[in-house]
Amino acid sequence: MKIALIAHDEKKKDMIQFTTAYSPILKSHQLYATGTTGALISKKTGLPVHKVKSGPLGGDQQIGAKVANNEIDIVIFFKDPLTAQPHEPDISALMRLCDVYLIPLATNMATAEVMVKGLEHGDLSWREIVKEQEGNDI
Repeated sequence: MKIALIAHDEKKKDMIQFTTAYSPILKSHQLYATGTTGALISKKTGLPVHKVKSGPLGGDQQIGAKVANNEIDIVIFFKDPLTAQPHEPDISALMRLCDVYLIPLATNMATAEVMVKGLEHGDLSWREIVKEQEGNDI
């Protein structure tokens, strides 16, 4: 599965803690991340991460484009609900795209843990079936 990892500045420590704890599961998937978050994950965990631009510089939009093009299966976005973000419209658009394209979206560690545990047990394999069906319809 292709997993996008995004974290606001105040949540980057949480993302590092999360990816470190779940690296045995995450290492068998393709990881994508916004710039700074991706660099930190790679440095701290050794996991390979495909990096896009930083969120405020268009990275959230790049991940959104991947969602719209069926190139992302799961989004884990540790949002900071207590700090205003200058690129809030981009964040809202990404979340809307996840809803439109039925992409599971976790916005906090508790939900992300449930999602990754489900991934570990194969509970999200329906995404692969949907992608296969869409490929046959073209």
